Amino acid sequence: MTKAQIDGFFATLAAANPDPKTELEYSSAYTLLVAVVLSAQATDVSVNKATRGLFAAADTPAKMVALGEDGIRDHIKTIGLFNAKAKNVLALSQILLDRFNGDVPARREDLEALPGVGRKTANVVLNVYFGEPTMAVDTHIFRLGNRTGLAPGATPLAVEEALLKRIPVQWLRHAHHWLILHGRYICKARKPECDRCPVTEFCRYKGKSIG
Repeated sequence: MTKAQIDGFFATLAAANPDPKTELEYSSAYTLLVAVVLSAQATDVSVNKATRGLFAAADTPAKMVALGEDGIRDHIKTIGLFNAKAKNVLALSQILLDRFNGDVPARREDLEALPGVGRKTANVVLNVYFGEPTMAVDTHIFRLGNRTGLAPGATPLAVEEALLKRIPVQWLRHAHHWLILHGRYICKARKPECDRCPVTEFCRYKGKSIG
């Protein structure tokens, strides 16, 4: 895509959804962090079902540590990788208590040092809670970056760096949510719904099927 096409692409998405939100349910930086950790290889819908009970029982690091690994596991056993995730949630909660006075740090380095927290998770927390213009590249954004010609790249990091470089600054704050939602509901993996895509005029996808 050209600069003008990229600007038109995001201007169109912004007009339709000026203030996009994550579909994960959370009430604090801590519950957002836990929800994002749990969302690895799981849908937001499945995570929300699990965290409603979990957060009712434990919505702070201290309460989560008190709940214990078995208690955490009981609440999240409906989602994938629940054993490893229960261990990570317990461990990161203890670290937040020991090193950060129970608060979620706002520095990437500190976030990525927590168990179960990689670059993508850190980017989500930094963007959604702390308002930083980061780009959390999940499978949807990786696909869109390549399929549309917006930011082609062989790896998630390459796509992230290309997006940060190519997206006009006025769109960066919400760009990752617009892309995730577009990929989840319209530009789907197996069969993109080009016939109802609002940004098809800007998209460079050669396999476009309209009508």
